[in-house]
Amino acid sequence: MLINFFYTLRAAKLPVSIREYLTLIEALKVGVIGPSVDEFYYLARTTLVKDETQFDKFDRAFGAYFKGVEMVTDFTQELPLEWLKKTLEQELSPEQKAAIEKLGWDELMETLKKRLEEQKGRHEGGNKWIGTGGTSPFGNGGYNPQGVRIGGKGGNKSAVKVWEQRAYADYDDTLELGTRNIKVALRRLRRFAREGAETELDLDDTIHSTAANAGLLDIKMVPERHNKVKVLLLMDVGGTMDEHIHRVEELFSAAKAEFKHLEFYYFHNCVYDFVWKNNKRRYAEKFPTWDIIRKYNKDYKLIFVGDATMSPYEILQPGGSVEYNNEEPGAEWLQRLTHAFPRYAWVNPEPAGVWQYRQSIAIVQQIMNHRMFPLTLQGLEGAMRLLSK
Repeated sequence: MLINFFYTLRAAKLPVSIREYLTLIEALKVGVIGPSVDEFYYLARTTLVKDETQFDKFDRAFGAYFKGVEMVTDFTQELPLEWLKKTLEQELSPEQKAAIEKLGWDELMETLKKRLEEQKGRHEGGNKWIGTGGTSPFGNGGYNPQGVRIGGKGGNKSAVKVWEQRAYADYDDTLELGTRNIKVALRRLRRFAREGAETELDLDDTIHSTAANAGLLDIKMVPERHNKVKVLLLMDVGGTMDEHIHRVEELFSAAKAEFKHLEFYYFHNCVYDFVWKNNKRRYAEKFPTWDIIRKYNKDYKLIFVGDATMSPYEILQPGGSVEYNNEEPGAEWLQRLTHAFPRYAWVNPEPAGVWQYRQSIAIVQQIMNHRMFPLTLQGLEGAMRLLSK
């Protein structure tokens, strides 16, 4: 059985060796864990994966092999998980959806507080209590134009707050590209200079010197040219960005290959008072956004990568973040960043055809002075052309 699991990991390009596989088998034989898929997950990850940057690849391969297995996440508040078991899927007509009340921000938070005080048990369906499948603004698996998702997966991308601590994965910067087109597009943003000890053949000077030396080969070398452009890359991760992981990884991989001076950080939905570089440690290793603004010079080209798909509250409202109570709205931080780095652009993996239907995208476009480009070859060329001015 597990030999196929081993091959699945290797197919996912995880550097798993036979020795590590035999260690896992030996641990199972001596009964290190009980008959639990969760325990097997942690044992397999511990014995087979030696680099935490490979955890995301392992998770994907594990999920592909053990279909239907879901990993349980930790919640930041003690809310009974049995309430949140999804047992009801409800399809609503357009008329029913239009009839559902859309609460304002303050009323939404106050109503949630009351529900937590009043509710005594798990609830399925309905339009009031915290539960699953219904039209209540609190819970998961149902429909409401604006609510607080508590547990489970979102489906309508309309939650303005998410009650759980979610684990995001770093984008893979070693992805092997199937095409060089993205690199070609990024090369529009470059300024070459010769520097460093590494050298390359100077063909023209070699030909000239050889001819002047009566045909005796006289090889001439010069320092290798490097792209001197400095890029600050801020990437949205998690949530709706999960749909765009592959294309963003291609862009990230190409950017790391093209730009010698590349600095990158992650954010979720909108930039607030801190960003991070490692999604596994995003709560422990935060980088204040003010420090980013002060650390890098104005000659850095600032590139945001994100779908800008969120509740408008997350951009305009203090405390609007889905994950914590931010003291200042995201719009303030976006304006500070674009003021600190005059050459900036936003690359959006969402198709340009849907931008007009997303209120949050229109808001971000306005803040970006309409410097938003789709994550297509034509869009990247347009963004690089703008940044090179």
